[in-house]
Amino acid sequence: MSPDAPAPGWVRWALRLEYDGRGFAGWQRQAPGVEAPLSVQAVLEDAAAHLTAGAPVASIVAGRTDAGVHASAQVVQLDLPAPIAARQVRDALNFHMKPHAVAVLAAVQAPPGWNARFSATARHYRYRILNRRARPALDLGRVWHVPAPLDAAAMAAAARHLLGRHDFTSFRAGACQAKSPLRTLDRLDVTAADDILTIEATARSFLHHQVRNMVGSLKLVGEGRWPASHLRAVLAARDRAAAGPTAPPDGLCLTGVRYDPDPFAGRHD
Repeated sequence: MSPDAPAPGWVRWALRLEYDGRGFAGWQRQAPGVEAPLSVQAVLEDAAAHLTAGAPVASIVAGRTDAGVHASAQVVQLDLPAPIAARQVRDALNFHMKPHAVAVLAAVQAPPGWNARFSATARHYRYRILNRRARPALDLGRVWHVPAPLDAAAMAAAARHLLGRHDFTSFRAGACQAKSPLRTLDRLDVTAADDILTIEATARSFLHHQVRNMVGSLKLVGEGRWPASHLRAVLAARDRAAAGPTAPPDGLCLTGVRYDPDPFAGRHD
């Protein structure tokens, strides 16, 4: 992990990334000797080493996405030797990450004391369900295909029962390493447009698989297997077995990380 401040002569950079999670083991670099698909972290850090004469580069990320989960606005910090311009950082990293489906959208010098993970005040995720009989072609790998009709209004009503600060043990993966199951869910909206159902979730932080487990439960409501009010009982149970299945990673995308102040404010390149 990077120290609290960059080494003398080095600069801390805030990066905004997008990536297609398919084919990756997730964000986190795998342990040595583990045979698994490449991680997004490894792709980025290996590219950054080209800018440090081969010296290893450690990064810190706002949210550790799982295998198959996408990002349109992931935020990462890493340190590089000065001097180098922001556009050069972006373009050089993108050049060295080819042909992998990872791209730096913006690079800015981070303000003093800023940390990609701990300075974040909110994280935004979007989950998309393709609700039609025909399987996806253009959106393959980027949606959860549910052929049976779903009641979006019922799902939206159910989602409102999860808003606020709660013990989310029922929606927490068994392997979750968070010290506490308490989280404050600021937003959980369900909308439908044509054959796409979109679920928007916002919180300062989420438990492992929390969004996907909430989506799996909302699907049961949409199918009519549970009434909307049942989500209150699921939440109160504090038991993972009481909730629905874990939705597949395909439909999930990290769409934003909020900071105050925002190091990317005013950047359009």
